[in-house]
Amino acid sequence: MSFKVSDIITIPPQAFNSDLQRQVYTAFASLGIPFGRVDTDPGLTMEDCRHIDAKIGTRIVKTLFLCNRQQTEFYLYVTTDDKPFVTREFCGALGISRVSFASAEKLWELTGVQVGATTILSAILPQAAGVHLVMDRSVAETEWFACTDGTATCFVKIRTKDLLERYLPATGHGLRFIEES
Repeated sequence: MSFKVSDIITIPPQAFNSDLQRQVYTAFASLGIPFGRVDTDPGLTMEDCRHIDAKIGTRIVKTLFLCNRQQTEFYLYVTTDDKPFVTREFCGALGISRVSFASAEKLWELTGVQVGATTILSAILPQAAGVHLVMDRSVAETEWFACTDGTATCFVKIRTKDLLERYLPATGHGLRFIEES
């Protein structure tokens, strides 16, 4: 069975599947951020992402939703798809205690997405105000940034510079960069 990936589309979806998805495209329009997007079958595996990468012309980032043991501090961590997540390195780079993957319920509550659609674009939501944004420096140094638009069936590509200098500042969030091996 083949994995469906549309051709690149440069307008928002005709109907939005979530409030986050609507807010993402509204922000792109108000900030003047051009984008390309592809509609897909649910992109949940690394193999699915390879099909998407080929069509969209860059690699989809890996975004993890993490929390401390007490579940009082939450982190959206953006890295490349080929780097394994090493808790010790992540925590050491931030000077924090051990983290683990946060629950699907907290993911939905704080970022407005289901498992498989985790995205730094969630920073636009008011309920994400307390979530710490962390990015591997190697991602920040790329020309293009591609991730979900808040759904597991639509992936968007923008210039990394637009993400870092326009989109994220408009959310009021700070962003920390770390270097992982």
